[in-house]
Amino acid sequence: MNKNMNKKGAGMKKGRNWVWIMGIVSVLLLFETSLIHGEEMRDLLSKFHPYITVSEEYNDNILLTHTNKVDDFITTVNAGLKFSALSEKTYGIDLDFAAGFVYYADHHKFDYFSPSGSLTAWYAIAPRLTFRVRDYLIRSDAAREQVFTANALPNQFLLSTERGQHAIYIRNVVEPSIEYQFAKEGLISVLYRNNIYRNENRLFEDSMENTINPKLTYWFDIKNGIDLEYILTFGQFERSPDLVGNGARARYTYRFNPMTSIFGEYFYQKQDFKSPGVDYDVHNPSLGIEYKFSPTLTGTAQGGYFWQIPEQGSETRGPSFNLSLIKSAKRTTYTLSFQGGYTEDYFTAQNRGFAKYYRTYGTITHQLMEKLSVGVTGSLERPTYSSGQKDWIWGISGNASYQLLRWLSLSLQLAHTEDHSNISNLDYSQYRAIFTATATF
Repeated sequence: MNKNMNKKGAGMKKGRNWVWIMGIVSVLLLFETSLIHGEEMRDLLSKFHPYITVSEEYNDNILLTHTNKVDDFITTVNAGLKFSALSEKTYGIDLDFAAGFVYYADHHKFDYFSPSGSLTAWYAIAPRLTFRVRDYLIRSDAAREQVFTANALPNQFLLSTERGQHAIYIRNVVEPSIEYQFAKEGLISVLYRNNIYRNENRLFEDSMENTINPKLTYWFDIKNGIDLEYILTFGQFERSPDLVGNGARARYTYRFNPMTSIFGEYFYQKQDFKSPGVDYDVHNPSLGIEYKFSPTLTGTAQGGYFWQIPEQGSETRGPSFNLSLIKSAKRTTYTLSFQGGYTEDYFTAQNRGFAKYYRTYGTITHQLMEKLSVGVTGSLERPTYSSGQKDWIWGISGNASYQLLRWLSLSLQLAHTEDHSNISNLDYSQYRAIFTATATF
């Protein structure tokens, strides 16, 4: 792909994303304001909340190097605006945008401007027809990027890692969708995703994803239901071969009672790359059970087997499994997860591709007092790449948040991460401590 054309197209695409996203928000806001006056207008304005966030971080290995570690104190100052509005049957909007600056105490050449934003909005076009849109924007120099999907868990990171280099990246993900609920448990939806990644360090790769994802959920009766899903992905990469991906998932669920369900699932994926890329297919059948221990506690156990069949080279195969326990209550929430099988790393700084993968993850948050909450997150990952690289990546973090005043909150996070690779110069360890104060007006 021509680099100049790629850059120019990316800039135009990013501009179009924000123009039409903000256009949607404006239409929703104008629709709302056109129906209200006086006291209701003042109530609308009260939903806007400006805020200022100041954080101080100590990082003992900002470049994630094996030797010659570089440490620094990093100050981040952000000014932001939040808006939240909800009409129970008509619309909902949650908007958060912030712009600030990141200062390095010793390495001033690393200082940078750091905008970020998120938008989640929905509008009921008709009683059963709903339009939704999500947008995610971040500009950062974090050596490990947090997972950007809507259902990402706290402190969950991509496998791609920017070792040994300072690299500022920008990611913008926009996901409009429309869904029609034709029955109490019957739903058809179509989602479109445009995911743009640009890295200012030429050692890492730019990319753009365009995905179309229709889904169908249908229950024949109270006990028998199906879920069907198709995923069509077009991937453009700065240096790697471009990609056309097709994926299909089918699941049949049998519900014994409101608490217990069993299911059988088959997932098929075909990844076609431009030359000299190597195409491959993936087959992954599985069986599972879901059990609701209580209204706030749900467990899932799923097991199967996968085959990755490349057009050239040897197959990769192995067991796949997903064991999870999720509790969501007023004072305590936690997730425990054991996953195995494979993963794919595309549209990231490194684009590592297909990898055999196992992971253990756990996070818990507890409200100790009305104004004080604490949490702990731990993870252990084992990726094996086609290049032969194998890593053990583990991390643990703890955090505490305190609402000092009605308008002022304080938080502290301590984190440690290590990567033990069979390629010795890729090993690293990192300690981080971050203190944050947020004033909301």
